[in-house]
Amino acid sequence: MKVVGVTACPSGVAHTYMAAEEISLAGKKAGVEVKVETQGSAGIENELTAEEIKEAACVILSNDVAIRNEERFKGKKVVRMGTSDLMKKADALMKKIQDTFQ
Repeated sequence: MKVVGVTACPSGVAHTYMAAEEISLAGKKAGVEVKVETQGSAGIENELTAEEIKEAACVILSNDVAIRNEERFKGKKVVRMGTSDLMKKADALMKKIQDTFQ
């Protein structure tokens, strides 16, 4: 199973990258392939490709500010969660994604 995500916070520094790390770690523990794009103070990093989005079972949008290029995810199942909440619940979220999409 593959999952993609995008993280973004108002300052574009700490929470953006911490949330991305938590999603990645939760995926690794669950045996789920995860790629996370960050939209922070350095701009868009680790940008998702159209193919990666197409192959993903779902998209995790963890943002406290608007995400750029969100239209890329039209037609995909999307899970939305704030960055702080995601950092606390990444493992539970990954389990729910597995239960729902496998």
